[in-house]
Amino acid sequence: MKVLITGTSRGIGEAIALKFLSCGHEVIGIDRCGASINDERYTHIQADIFYDELPCIEDVDILINNAGVQESGNDIDINLKGTIKVTEKYAIQEAIKSVLFIASSSASTGAEFPEYSASKGGMVAYMKNVALRISKYGAVSNSLSPGGVITELNNHIINDPFLWEQVLNETMLLKWATAEEIAEWAYFVTVINKSMTAQDILIDNGEAAKSNFIW
Repeated sequence: MKVLITGTSRGIGEAIALKFLSCGHEVIGIDRCGASINDERYTHIQADIFYDELPCIEDVDILINNAGVQESGNDIDINLKGTIKVTEKYAIQEAIKSVLFIASSSASTGAEFPEYSASKGGMVAYMKNVALRISKYGAVSNSLSPGGVITELNNHIINDPFLWEQVLNETMLLKWATAEEIAEWAYFVTVINKSMTAQDILIDNGEAAKSNFIW
């Protein structure tokens, strides 16, 4: 299948692209940074999803909206408006089979930076709008909302023993997910799944549900 993924230069997006390539799919990546993947089935397009003109890519089977920024001053423009721009251009067409949005646990908890949380909450609402509109093609639209994920973006926390202990203690399972685990979820939701649509999946090691019972 033809899989279009945004934000493939590192982290979760790179892991998702590598997962799909390992399963034999054609992958097209859009990222404002240069390519980090060298594979004959991978095509890299260097572009900013909000500020740049997007190229014509026909008959996309799977679209995965992963590109995003945090506390940039442009979170709503890039994370939400940029994602809408990509989705409207590539997903609303007859070949589409699945659209996936990489949101955040903060979309439901509001527990991060204001514009970031708002952008991800808006993304989940937009995901449901897309599900309504692509259902006529027999396609599904869902989102993943990761909590903490071990990526380069979070090195300032991971490499600080004091902060790392604090954030792990906020989870039930005392750990964060890996980018590769999120990639497995992305593959399942877009390729294996045929019946779940308009749903957000929280992958946060029990952080949002954790409570201390005081008697």
